[in-house]
Amino acid sequence: MASASEIPPARAAEILDDLTAIVARACAKISTLSPGELLPRMKADRSPVTVADEASEMLIAQGVARLLPDVPVVSEESADEHRNLLDGSFLIVDPLDGTREFLAGRDEFTVNLAIITRGVPIAGIIAAPGRGRLWRGIVGEKAERLRLLKDGADQAQSIRTRAWPRERAVAAVSRSHFDTATDAFLASLGPIERSASGSAIKFCQIAEGAADVYPRLATTCEWDVAAGQALVVAAGGVVRTPQGLALAYGRVAEHFRVPAFIAWGDASRSAAADG
Repeated sequence: MASASEIPPARAAEILDDLTAIVARACAKISTLSPGELLPRMKADRSPVTVADEASEMLIAQGVARLLPDVPVVSEESADEHRNLLDGSFLIVDPLDGTREFLAGRDEFTVNLAIITRGVPIAGIIAAPGRGRLWRGIVGEKAERLRLLKDGADQAQSIRTRAWPRERAVAAVSRSHFDTATDAFLASLGPIERSASGSAIKFCQIAEGAADVYPRLATTCEWDVAAGQALVVAAGGVVRTPQGLALAYGRVAEHFRVPAFIAWGDASRSAAADG
């Protein structure tokens, strides 16, 4: 039996616009900050954080608390506060994914929010303020790209992953975290074009059929993956471990770490690779 705080896909569909508005307001706040207000500093893990990350997190936390007061929220900047088992449903948020890109003046940074129910991402929102775009999806329901507004999004277009092309397959790869293992994996797929970028924007490329595979073969965190997984799966793709297994979410004891994953636009290609 579902608990009172558990969010099934039907409920996710009911609150999707409200969550989109919350994410949009966080994006608008990020966009108002000048370079002199950002005050960047390095965290213990040597990743950067800024006033923009913190302001975005605060706006999202406040908005979600009003909308879903009984649902826990795990955010990158406050994940260490969680000590208890996360069952039922919870939200996982990256208030500014791609802070390095943001500080470098690139437009690839995103704000990510996902709904996790029983350890599985069932809905995801990824917004790119620098591009004025927002992607969102509910698994089993829909995936779409929209124009990002200050308080929401409009002009929805349905999106879908594509079949693995006979020629000119495209791999979305990390600009900051590309490694020899990823290079070897891509070489095993045959001729493939590589498109480098930062943040969860790579999941959006898979979901809308602009790229075919996104491998991340080094450790990352659940807030970097959850919204993207929900979006890609809603659009027809799959996100698995390199061994073809499902990813697990809410891993408090593991500090929300994800050892590795591969996002595939074509699920049949994933099955062939697993075999």
